[in-house]
Amino acid sequence: MKTQTPELTRLRHIVLDLDGTIYKGGHLFDCTIPFLDLLASLHIGHTFLTNNTSLAKADYVRKLSDFGIPADESRIYTPADSAIAYVRERHPEVARLGVLGTPSLCRQISEAGFHVGWDGPEAVIVGFDTTLDYFRLCRAAYFIGLGLPFIATHPDLVCPTDEPTVLVDCGAICACLTAATGRRPVVLGKPDPAILRSLCDRLKIAPAHVAMIGDRLYTDMAMAHAADALSVLVLTGETTLEQARSAPQPPDLIVTDLGAFGALLSGARGAEFGR
Repeated sequence: MKTQTPELTRLRHIVLDLDGTIYKGGHLFDCTIPFLDLLASLHIGHTFLTNNTSLAKADYVRKLSDFGIPADESRIYTPADSAIAYVRERHPEVARLGVLGTPSLCRQISEAGFHVGWDGPEAVIVGFDTTLDYFRLCRAAYFIGLGLPFIATHPDLVCPTDEPTVLVDCGAICACLTAATGRRPVVLGKPDPAILRSLCDRLKIAPAHVAMIGDRLYTDMAMAHAADALSVLVLTGETTLEQARSAPQPPDLIVTDLGAFGALLSGARGAEFGR
């Protein structure tokens, strides 16, 4: 397991996963705000990148604000952005979308200029639908079975939670649809490096100057590796230390939480943290 590396002195921007990294469910980790304060003191930028498409960007801004974290929509990236861009680029003829998603996701897609509904859709988008009902699931399967473009916003099977339940996520919903139709979706979001590369292009920063911090090997860390960014795994979410160490491609850094990474970063920069 690496500790202090030359990459830390070159970092100009930090990309942060949300659930499992800066908070878990409704609980904000104690180290989160001090870590964000450290980034500001070091003049290192940050962006929040989540695979969770149950909320729109405006909802995430409100959630972060409730935690005492100032943010605006320009700091939030979700695979809903990728899904909208994918349809525009790959299927420019499509104007009507069937969406298995929350009202927030449907609203974001509608505001992008698409008609959202199940009256003659021309493609199907599946997100993390916490409002899923049987009727819409069956309608989605019907249109997917007809051969319409089938797009998943992200591959996550479950969403982290601090409650005694399992939150069935987009990947698991798509597995149901695949079993019913025999078709697999185009999967966007993490670990697809396109979303991180797009962010780097927007910020005019090379991936070598960016760290991706998250709690999942198969999304956060896989995307960082594919995009040539520094991969930093925190152990506050899904992945255990044993899983991280035995991974075919281990993260560049494994830390207990954001506070531990902050200590490494401040040490590399000669700054103070947590005093």
